[in-house]
Amino acid sequence: MKMDMINPYVMKIIIAARKQDSISAIAERINVSYGWTHKWISELIGEGIFKEKWKGVVLQENNKIYKQTIKFMRNNVNPVSFYYTALTLFGIQYCFTKTDAVYIWTEGRYNIARYKAFYPIFIKVKKSEYTTFLWYCKKLGLKINKKRGVFYVPEITAEVAYAKKGMYQVESLDTTIKFMKENAYNFEPALEMIDEMYCKGLGIKYREADTA
Repeated sequence: MKMDMINPYVMKIIIAARKQDSISAIAERINVSYGWTHKWISELIGEGIFKEKWKGVVLQENNKIYKQTIKFMRNNVNPVSFYYTALTLFGIQYCFTKTDAVYIWTEGRYNIARYKAFYPIFIKVKKSEYTTFLWYCKKLGLKINKKRGVFYVPEITAEVAYAKKGMYQVESLDTTIKFMKENAYNFEPALEMIDEMYCKGLGIKYREADTA
């Protein structure tokens, strides 16, 4: 692959692309203009990663450069970051839930019971799109329901209700607060953060009073 093709646009296109796809669908998934997406897909066609078909493209999954690019991303991007970012490019209905909803609403200020050797990522996935989710996980080598490392813990639901927080789809703040209250032993500090950040009037005072 040419040096100028090692860029975020190409990486996102390779992650987002399905077996048979359209340029407009890929552009929508990666949130980049059609023209700019077309430019880089044309370059990837030149590398043999895609073949043109009708008004779309076909991913060449056995292409050597394609396989090397996936391996490069897996080996050089922080694994936790890769799992979070990749999911936003699948083009499926999902949302972060439970501990991850807390993590996102607190803007990364509160995380609990997770570390490099054990990092479950809690999500909800729409039932009708779960097969697509599994295909992406296989394509990218992303793990599901494991006991070590980074992995997704998916909850499959008929519908997925979510709010937007930055680049992520996440359960609503009120639903997340309800989850934290039901698990107050673990999330009382986060409730205080949420109260301060969003003025929810929860009246949570976890920190010890300053007696100095």
